[in-house]
Amino acid sequence: MSITPATFATRDQWNMKEKASPSYVLITPARNEEQLLEGTIQSVIKQTIQPVKWVIVSDGSTDGTDELVARYARDYAWIELVTLPAKKERHFAAKVHAFNAGYEKVRDADWSVIGNVDADVSFDDDRYFEFVLDKFSENPQLGVAGTAYREGDVLYPYRYTSLEDVAGACQLFRRQCFQDIGGYVALPSGGIDVIAVFSAQTHGWQTRTFTDKTFEHHRKVGSGQHRGMAARLFHSGAKDRALGSHPLWEFLRCIYQMKNRPYLMGGALTLAGYVWAMLKGDEKTIPKELLQVRQKGQMQRLKQGLRRVF
Repeated sequence: MSITPATFATRDQWNMKEKASPSYVLITPARNEEQLLEGTIQSVIKQTIQPVKWVIVSDGSTDGTDELVARYARDYAWIELVTLPAKKERHFAAKVHAFNAGYEKVRDADWSVIGNVDADVSFDDDRYFEFVLDKFSENPQLGVAGTAYREGDVLYPYRYTSLEDVAGACQLFRRQCFQDIGGYVALPSGGIDVIAVFSAQTHGWQTRTFTDKTFEHHRKVGSGQHRGMAARLFHSGAKDRALGSHPLWEFLRCIYQMKNRPYLMGGALTLAGYVWAMLKGDEKTIPKELLQVRQKGQMQRLKQGLRRVF
């Protein structure tokens, strides 16, 4: 039997149930992640609160990913390996298909929070998930939560990134919120985590990145689909265009990024990708109602930033 808020007489009873016994499940899509995945597994094993179930979906891996997960699954009953056949194409929609295969394994289990965790992250703090679960217990309106993260020497989110955005590398949802938004949307161009956050907001849920904790992201965002730094940065700009980033916001964001490595080239390539996609007339993949939410939020943050400056 699936336990949801409808099982309880009032929402307060549901919230008391969550606070008394916080529980969560994790899903990790992985494709040829043998080198980094073990660090992720070790990090989760050391957590003070371990997941009810952790489904690691090997999406046609040809290295030792399957054997690695199978070895840990023998020692930890809450770890499960799901294998999918190899596919020629590799794009962001494949990650959603892999995630959904894992979701089928936990759909009817008893849990309060579901998390998407990439196979290339690690947690130095063994109270990481306990911390995030506490945030869900403290705020019944919190639908999506995560924390800051590092990629090498760079700490995210950037100064001008909203704390209402939640990074997809480790993104946790309250059960009802995840059901309200219908899960992740399979988009080949990417941005599935962005759309999930804005969709949650349009359904009345709060979303939040907490900066008290961090995790380590060992592979730069987008590098799995786009080899080479230049291609990754160019695609990042094109993806921002597809996901409806406001032109003024994108221009200023790219200027701001030039202070970080690779300095001028990084911001210039991202902006070039955005302009190229705009000149080509590429369609936006973000739904119109979410587009309005995103651009409105960007303009509000831009005004706040200008007020601080002047």
